[in-house]
Amino acid sequence: MRHFVCSIGLLMAVMQCVFAAGNSLLVTPSRSHLTPDEVAVVVNDADALSVKVGEYYRVARGIPAKNIVHVMLPTAGKAKLGLADFTRLKWEIETQLNASIQALVLVWKTPYAVDCNSITSALSFGYDPEQCKNTCAAGKLNPYFNTASRKPFTDVGIRLTMLLPTETFAQAKSLIDRGVASDMGVFRSTAYYLNTSDKVRSIRAQYFPPNGASIPGSGLGIMTMQSDKLLGAQDVMIYQTGLPWVEGLETLKFLPGALADHLTSFGGDLNGKHQATALHWLNAGATASYGTVSEPCNHWQKFPHPMVMLKWYSMGNSAIEAYWKSVAWPMQGLFVGEPLAAPFGR
Repeated sequence: MRHFVCSIGLLMAVMQCVFAAGNSLLVTPSRSHLTPDEVAVVVNDADALSVKVGEYYRVARGIPAKNIVHVMLPTAGKAKLGLADFTRLKWEIETQLNASIQALVLVWKTPYAVDCNSITSALSFGYDPEQCKNTCAAGKLNPYFNTASRKPFTDVGIRLTMLLPTETFAQAKSLIDRGVASDMGVFRSTAYYLNTSDKVRSIRAQYFPPNGASIPGSGLGIMTMQSDKLLGAQDVMIYQTGLPWVEGLETLKFLPGALADHLTSFGGDLNGKHQATALHWLNAGATASYGTVSEPCNHWQKFPHPMVMLKWYSMGNSAIEAYWKSVAWPMQGLFVGEPLAAPFGR
């Protein structure tokens, strides 16, 4: 995979560089993001909360009833699925889908991993045992990375998958409501990028957009800074940093549709207690996040590329599309949140 570096000072020129980094001009856009009828909601019939949240989400997003996929996961509460259980789960899901379904929403908190793979990537690509032989090795290339595709299953053969966690109904409802509210758009917001004192976890800083820039027509401004924490910001639409723990989240206001993540080893280990996880972002008010479920080492390709995610989200893609397009090697990465949030989709 080629390593693209943009060393220019204007945001739009940087955006042109990111366009050149992928094959984003190969598909002619027909709309800005996925639609509810292209999404299947996967609920665990063995978990009453999964069923309740799944139905709330279906109604809130206007997803057709026929797009509800029923599975039985008696292993609820267990973080990782074994290969046999995963194979059965994948078969149960796929036998209930039709060719128009482009994305899946898994309505539960656990399981979220299949050995060293995340469950979202394993369902999208199939289980990859090679990654687990050496989790620090290069990952399987994402054919959807930085493309202009509006139909990932039709165009590149993968159904994007995101986990909508269900710790409590109140938390899941709040997350869903934020995603739906994002459809109204935003007048003014900011994308924050923090280059921290942790240089190992700040590998993405080379791809941060230039400080002070703005994206015409979006109301989205850019703030890139040298700091370990962001405090008091009331207009957060994007927040990316690199630390094992992120301080000050309780002082921030995340706008509906906000994307936020931190580069660290186990942000996708939702039961983990030694590092902040993607759930910390959602519980603080973000609408979608990302983290790895096994030790990835600090390959930037295994984490959301700042400029690629910024580009596609600000151009109107949904949260699930912008996140999936931004990760080149996603096998260890867990995508979480409300997938159809699209504050720039209008």
